[in-house]
Formats: sequence, C-alpha cells, structure tokens
Amino acid sequence: MRDHPDADDTPRPDVWTGRATNRVQWLLALVGAACMALGIELAVDSAWSSGIAPLVMSVVGCIAAGLLVLFGTLAFVHVDLKLDKECVEVRCGHMGLPRRRIPLSHVAGADFTALVTPRHWGGWGYRWRPEKGTAVVVRRGEGIVLRLWDGHTFTITVDNAETAVRVIRDRLRTIKPGTAA
Repeated sequence: MRDHPDADDTPRPDVWTGRATNRVQWLLALVGAACMALGIELAVDSAWSSGIAPLVMSVVGCIAAGLLVLFGTLAFVHVDLKLDKECVEVRCGHMGLPRRRIPLSHVAGADFTALVTPRHWGGWGYRWRPEKGTAVVVRRGEGIVLRLWDGHTFTITVDNAETAVRVIRDRLRTIKPGTAA
C-alpha cells in the first residue's frame, strides 16, 4: 500500500461503500439479447422445410444460449461492497446476487492488491481456485484480499481498494477473532 500521511487523521465513516463496474460486459449482454432475438425470429417467421425437430432445436438453443449469456453477464456487470462495523457484504449485479456476507470477526486481515485480472482467476464472475481461494472479479484492476481465520482468502475487485483496506484494518483493531462484533 502506498503511504498517505494525512489518511490516518481523517475520520472513518460508519458505513463505507465501494463499487467496481465492467462496461465491456454490457456488450456481452447485447450478444445474449441478439441470440434470444434470433431464436424468437426463427420461431415466428420460419421458412424451414426440413422438419419441425431442427426448427425447435434451433429456437430452443438460441433462446437458451441468449438467456444464459444475458443473465450470466448482467449478474457481474458490477460489484458493490458495503463495510459496516460488523461485516463486509459483497453484492453482485443489479439484483445483488450472488451475495456474500463476511462478519469482521471471521477476518484475520486485509491486504491491498494493485492488480487483479480475470486471467488470474479464470474469467469474470464469482470464482474459486483451490490454490488461491475465492474471488469476485468484475474487472481488471485494484482489489482487496481478505484473509479469513479459517485459512481461506476472499478477493474482491473494487475501486478505491486502499481506503477500504484501511477502514477494514481500523475496524479489526476493535474486534476479537471468533466473537460477535
């Protein structure tokens, strides 16, 4: 982390919020919508003469692929991080799902990482890798690595991650491990 001499003198808010957004995923959502539109177009205005089975398979395939891509990408267009005096809460997408709530009593420490990339985690989204832990990756850039008391880690890409790490560390000073906050 970089040193900010004035940063320790500023009061911390009761609730700190952060967010990271990936605008590229909107393009993927458009691809999903286009697949759905193609499936609907095939169903409504079909000139297939080779039978009903290939038509049904094409329509169902296009609509299913479109829904999968559309909802899969919209779930990870952005991530919201909320840090209060008791827990860290991570919510993904517009519906807030998937969501993870980690009590601060389960957090052993927090570290800033300057570069989290989808390539390191195997893509965008909610990821798990045995050698690295769990992560919510919605874009390339800075992030937070939470070290949990059970030995696991949880990484979150979020803007202004350095400030979030300072706030988490401040809150951890007043919490004993394994106790309610």
